[in-house]
Amino acid sequence: MDYIKIIDAHAHLWLRQEAVVNGKEIYTMHDGRSMFMGEEVQMIPPFIIDGRNTAEVFLSNMNYARVSAAVITQEFIDGLQNDYLAEVAKRYPDRFFVFGMCEFRKPGFLSHAIELMDAGFKGIKIPAARLLLDEGRVRLDSDEMMALFHEMERRGVILGIELADGDVQVAEVETIVSECPNLVIVIGHFGMVTRPDWMSQILLARHKNVYVESGGITWLFNDEFYPFNGAVKAIKEAADAVGMEKLMWGSDYPRTITAITYKMSYDFITKSNELTDNDKQLFLSGNAARVFGFRNLIELPYIKNMSE
Repeated sequence: MDYIKIIDAHAHLWLRQEAVVNGKEIYTMHDGRSMFMGEEVQMIPPFIIDGRNTAEVFLSNMNYARVSAAVITQEFIDGLQNDYLAEVAKRYPDRFFVFGMCEFRKPGFLSHAIELMDAGFKGIKIPAARLLLDEGRVRLDSDEMMALFHEMERRGVILGIELADGDVQVAEVETIVSECPNLVIVIGHFGMVTRPDWMSQILLARHKNVYVESGGITWLFNDEFYPFNGAVKAIKEAADAVGMEKLMWGSDYPRTITAITYKMSYDFITKSNELTDNDKQLFLSGNAARVFGFRNLIELPYIKNMSE
């Protein structure tokens, strides 16, 4: 297989985690650990002792793993990271595409989203699975949401979204697509592939401007573990349904590399005999380059490690 300038379509950065989700605190502790909704967890690798999940640390991983560029998404569990991500995008414009995020769990987010777009964010992320609140569901087809999507469509801003398991929010996304047919939508976590009715989310990519990325697929198949044959099978099944040109690889860095190395989060694809070289090129690079507009992908050298 020829060298591929790989793009990671789903990763996270933060200087400090500080958030509240469903009334429970999430915050940085020590040795890569965080308090996560009442439980101490290894959020990032333990050698990141200060908890600062920075672009520079990620770039060192990317460079060794020969990943040319990455898409930085956001999640409520990490807190809003807009200010830091704006700095990252300015510092490393050819290496990162960054999503902005608002407090979508409360009304009044539209003005903030417009501010983010005015500031230069080319993508807005909605962790929609976390909008099924105890106090009531925030619908994706509400008046304020639809006003946002129309404005994003007008500006050519990408919608990144992760949905609740199965088809719970699929009909709402169908409404968005119907009313905003030119809005580019990227669905995360490969439709929560190990959960029931995951294919209902994948099938949304039959629409012209809807795509799916596989961020977190290695933790979803963690019980099976490397080389994640079930994940490869799921990728092939999804490709049969919507076409490989609609699918993208994502790592969900840094959470996933508490269990595997960063390189392992994609090389189960490059090593697979179940996918063609063209499949691998589209999934690992070509589709993300087209969707997110990466134009100047760098070529990275192979660096031998001390086990070789």
